This record gives sequence, structure tokens and C-alpha cells, in this order.
Amino acid sequence: MTTATTPDTHPLVEKHAADLDAAAAALAARSYFSRYPESPSPRVYGEGAAEQGKAAYEAHLGKPFAALADQPTDGTTVGDEVSPYGPVLGVTYPHLDVDAAVAAAEAAMPAWRDAGARVRAAVCLEVVDAINKRSFEMANAVMHTSGQPFVMSFQAAGPHAQDRALEAIVAGLVEQERVPASVVWEKPGKDRQGNPAPLRMQKDYRVVPRGLALVIGCNTFPTWNSYPGLFASLVTGNPVIVKPHPRAVLPLAISVDAARTVLREAGFDPALVQLAAEGDGEGLAKTLAERDEVTIIDYTGGPGFGGWLEENGAARGQLVYTEKAGVNTVVVDSTDNLRGVLGNLAFSLTLYSGQMCTTPQNVYVPRDGVETDEGHLSFEEFGQRLGAAIGKLTGDDAKAVELLGATVNEGVRANAANLGDLAQEAGGTVVLDSREVSHPAYPDAVVRAPGLVAIDASREDVYTRECFGPVTFLIGTASTEQSLAQFRDTVREHGAMTAAVYSTSEDVLDAAREAAADAGVALSENLTGQVFVNQTAAFSDYHGTGANPAANAAYVDAAFVANRFRVVTARRHV
Repeated sequence: MTTATTPDTHPLVEKHAADLDAAAAALAARSYFSRYPESPSPRVYGEGAAEQGKAAYEAHLGKPFAALADQPTDGTTVGDEVSPYGPVLGVTYPHLDVDAAVAAAEAAMPAWRDAGARVRAAVCLEVVDAINKRSFEMANAVMHTSGQPFVMSFQAAGPHAQDRALEAIVAGLVEQERVPASVVWEKPGKDRQGNPAPLRMQKDYRVVPRGLALVIGCNTFPTWNSYPGLFASLVTGNPVIVKPHPRAVLPLAISVDAARTVLREAGFDPALVQLAAEGDGEGLAKTLAERDEVTIIDYTGGPGFGGWLEENGAARGQLVYTEKAGVNTVVVDSTDNLRGVLGNLAFSLTLYSGQMCTTPQNVYVPRDGVETDEGHLSFEEFGQRLGAAIGKLTGDDAKAVELLGATVNEGVRANAANLGDLAQEAGGTVVLDSREVSHPAYPDAVVRAPGLVAIDASREDVYTRECFGPVTFLIGTASTEQSLAQFRDTVREHGAMTAAVYSTSEDVLDAAREAAADAGVALSENLTGQVFVNQTAAFSDYHGTGANPAANAAYVDAAFVANRFRVVTARRHV
């Protein structure tokens, strides 16, 4: 049976047919699938790939990003990125002529629409493959705009983001191919003599895009958080304007360059993907969001502007997908592997100095303490053991920076530097101060190890606010039951992207699942090995649920892709 997405006539369809089918099967089964290897080893990506990628990154520095010179521009340039590690990037980008860019995008849409979904999916996969070939270049660009350590930059901004992109492409393809291209519809009936005379009609179905899409990127994960929306819109036929965070433009400029190159080579208008770089404080995202032509918005960032986008978008009839802020939670009840718990939590809190939307912030522990395989630990003893585990992990500066990276902005630095004031305000104590770590290669980098503040569960005014960065609250509760209740209520009201529980009791684990379901947040249970609460796997784990205030969408479910296109029917008698 043909579908509403055929013609399917393009060389890339045959090239990528098996890859798309394998990815679709993995998506349906929620099984392990990764097209792009996460190891930066020369054995995987080839001898010299790392050096070539670094050279490609360095070739961008101190000059205009010439690859986007063919975009509609008002004749000015923008760009003032400074690496969290210290160096000034000095890259400038053409400032978009918004009117001309919108017109170009709309002019490019009909041919892209008429190509059919499988052609679009194959071209999109070719784009992601092209981005993958630039993974080392991307890793350096992300490291020096977000502050991520290099290996994390390579993995999260490279292969992991690319797998999420493929997941969105395949999810969009699957939803479009649910619609047949043409059917003969028959309704049983009889003529006046009583003889069978069915009513027959041919009905043709056509998938059409919603219109121009806008992707608003963030500073900390410019590719990982932008690719799902970018490729979900593109595969469903919508042209996309990508508006990066002004301090993290280069990673998305590289991505847009790769997309435009592939589109051009595949016979499509590169105006289907355009970069809208802005100066810091310009407010271009708001300008673009208020355009009548913009029908879809994907946003990652703070709750203030995210809430405005949701409210304004609803009034304008736009589809708005947001990932905002939340207070991720861990409930500690008991464990039969204390070392595993402490090691897992220490790593989760340390990775990228806690500057992840999935990093735990609130750790609930009963004031009476917890039972472990090493005996009973009081609330204070548990805090001391967790602090010691973090200290051991981050004690060697040269090794610690490879996990911590650099702090991305002054807000994060202030949160880390003011733990004493925060503890005093909350009537608590500093269990572990946020130590400043010296970076051996970048002396200007501000690197902070995680800090722990112990407070009472009554201080909801403190721990229900997101405190972004290397700050964790150890919250003393009357019991595990209170911990679960606080967890549920806090996430319901303030949102969360992740939650975790540690317990040897199946009853407690069941209660935690119920609390997580009530709160609308994904739950990890008894993680003690090499899987961490702040990591998710493409094709298997949903990132976010859309069921609490932290995000109104999930990467990647059917709801994330299916509303980005519409079906138009034409019918006639046969």
C-alpha cells in the first residue's frame, strides 16, 4: 500500500531505507539503538579525526562564519561568544533579515512538502550523518560555548544528540506513514429494485506541514536540546529558523551549515533551515515568536520566557513545546549497597558541575536516618558520607575538571559561592562547601565542585526554587512517607525532569512509583552502577513527560511530532 507520503523518488531513499527501518523497529520496541558511536577513540572515528576536528573548530575563530553568507542578511554581523574556559571566540555571524528569511522559508516549503515524508526522512538522516562527520569540531565548539568537559561535549553534543535527532526523524516518519495515500471507500447500499448498489468513492490523503517553525536554543546543551524540535519539524515538512542562545551560537551554526549543504546537494532549497544569530540582549526570539508566519516553537530555557511563549503561543494558535526548569528529586529510604548509592549520586551531582536539567537538586533523607548494608546511618552521617564520596571523586583537580567542566555563567557561580549565606537563610548547615577547582589548562576557567546544604523539610521556600549548578539540598524529613509526599507535591507544583528512589522495600518502591505517576515524572530506582539519573537513552527513555511544569512535551513521543503536520483529503465518486 502506498501512503500519503509517497512519491519516495530520491537516491537518498534507497541509501537510507534499511537504516530508517531499523531505527523505526527500535523505536517501536523501545530497545537499545545507536547509529552514532559515543566513543571518541581513533579506532572508531579514525586516526587524526580528533586533530582535524580541533583544527576545523579553530579555523572558525576570530573571523566571520562564511558558510552562512548566502542567508538573507540585513548587512550587519553579530557574535560575542566567550568560552567559559576563558578565550574569546571572536566568531561573527550574519544578522538575519527576518522579512526576507521568512519569505525564503515559505518559498522553499512547497517542494519540500511535495517530496513526501520518506524522502524528507532520508534527507534529514543524511543531514545528521553529515553532522556526525563533524563531531570533533562540534565537541570543541560546545566545550567552548557551554563549558562542558571535552568528552561530555563529544558524547552529549555529538552522538547522543545525533541519536535524538534520528529518533525525532523516525517518529515523525512513522506518524506520517500511518496515513494511506489513497483508498477506495465503499458504503453498502441498494438501488430502487433492491439490487446491491454500493456507494463508492476514491479518497486521496495528503500530508501538509503546519508552517514555519522556530527553534530557540539554550546555552548549556545547544545541540542535544535543539535537534529534536529541529528535525521533528523538518521531517514533517516545515521549514525551520534556528535561534541559538547568543553565548552558544557556533554549535548550531555548524549544524545549520551541515543541513543547508545537504539540502542543496539533495536538490532542495537551503532556506528550509536558517540561522538567526543575535546579539546578547537583542530579544530576537520574542520578535520571531510574534511573527504571524511562525506556527511551531520549540524552546529550552528559563521558566519566565518559556511561560510567556506558552501563553502567547496559545493566544496566537501556535504549537509551543517547552523544556523549562524544575527541582529534580532523590528519595533515600534504605540500601543494601551503600557504596554504590554514594558513588552513583556523587557522579550524578558532579557531572558538568550540576548544570544539567536532569541533575538532582533535592535529596530527601529521614531525620532518623537510613538502614544500609554498613549499618544504620543518621541523617548527618549520610550527608557526611555523600560529601566524602564527592570529595574523593573531585579531589584531584586535573581529574576533576574532566567531569566538572567550567561554570557557564555568573548565576551558577554565585549559587556555588554563596552556600554559607544560603544555609544561614534556610536555617541549615553546609555539609560540603562548593570547592573552587583549578583548571590545569585554562587558568581563567571558574570550576566548582558540588556543595551540599542540609535543611529541614519545612523550608519549602528554599528548596522548591531551582538553584541551578553545583548545589544540592539534603532535606531532613520525619519519615520516608513524608519524603515521598514532599517529592510528589513539589514536582506537581514546580516541576522536575528526573526523580530517583533508593530502598530495599518493595512497598516503598511501589509507593515511589505511585508518587512519580501522580507527579508526572520519570523515576529511576536503586541506581548503583554505570547508569545515572541524569542520563537518558534515545529510542528507549523519554526525556521529560509533559505532565508537570518543567516541560510540556517529551523527547520523543508521538505527541511531539504528530501535531506538526495536517492531513488534507480530496475525494470523488468512482
